[in-house]
Amino acid sequence: MITPHEEPRPHRVLHALQHHSPSVRLRAALEAGTAPDDRFIGPLVERCAVEPEFSVREMLTWALTRHPASLTLPPLVGEVRSRRPQARSQALHTLSKIGDRSAWPAITPALLADPDDDVARSAWRAAAVLVPPGAERELAVLLATQLGRGTREVRLSLSRALIALGEATLPVLGGAATDPDPVVRAHALATERLWRDPDAGFEYAVEEAKRVVALGGEGPEGR
Repeated sequence: MITPHEEPRPHRVLHALQHHSPSVRLRAALEAGTAPDDRFIGPLVERCAVEPEFSVREMLTWALTRHPASLTLPPLVGEVRSRRPQARSQALHTLSKIGDRSAWPAITPALLADPDDDVARSAWRAAAVLVPPGAERELAVLLATQLGRGTREVRLSLSRALIALGEATLPVLGGAATDPDPVVRAHALATERLWRDPDAGFEYAVEEAKRVVALGGEGPEGR
């Protein structure tokens, strides 16, 4: 029973999502996921686009996964077309956590090549989760266009996405291992090594790939 001075629960949670304290916002997102309510979906998606705290964003995503996918997917798919990089990135991250393949058409080549590294990494992970059976090779070809991109963390994210596609990745990596760009060749070789030996570690795989490239190695299928 709500007393005259007590705010109804949905209103209280929605107000708390805007609070200046990260801990209050975190508890609000936790409550929104613990007791789902369709009225939370829009505000949760909107908060994902602007929330500065990583832990709160993760809780927002968790809360969204607790709601029916039929209701969360439309606003999330809309967000991947947002002009705000964080909105795109977090929406893609949430789609990967929901894992509903009906969202696959939202993963466009433009997102896979997004100039923002965080968006691109989220798109790669989401694509590897949502790709329909039989479309792995086509996706691997698109992902391979990003080989050699960015920092160590960015390259590792791409390698993991390619590895997640299974054997469809190997012929694509074989082609990339002959690319004129030595950075692309090294990344392709490192990814192939990790695919064959997951325990090798990314750093070791990269150093080994650089050595092979320096010696004029031809890549996975030419060694």
